[in-house]
Amino acid sequence: MYLLPDRDAADEATEAISYHFAANEGPLLVRDAIPQEDGPDGALWLVMVEDPKNRVNVGALDAFIADWDGWRREA
Repeated sequence: MYLLPDRDAADEATEAISYHFAANEGPLLVRDAIPQEDGPDGALWLVMVEDPKNRVNVGALDAFIADWDGWRREA
C-alpha cells in the first residue's frame, strides 16, 4: 500500500501505475482517503496495489510513487 499527500497525486499515480506497470492482468488499484488528526484537509490518500502474481518490481514502484511524494507502507 502506498500513501500520497493529496487526491490529485493519488489519481495521477494510479493512472500512471496502470499505464507503466500493468500487463494484461495488471495490479488491482484502490484509492481511499485516510483521515488525519488535522481534519479532512490533511487526509492522506491510500493507493493499494495488489499484485498476487508478483509481476511488479517493488523497488521500481517505490521510486515511481516517490515522484508524487508518496511512500510505501506495509499493511
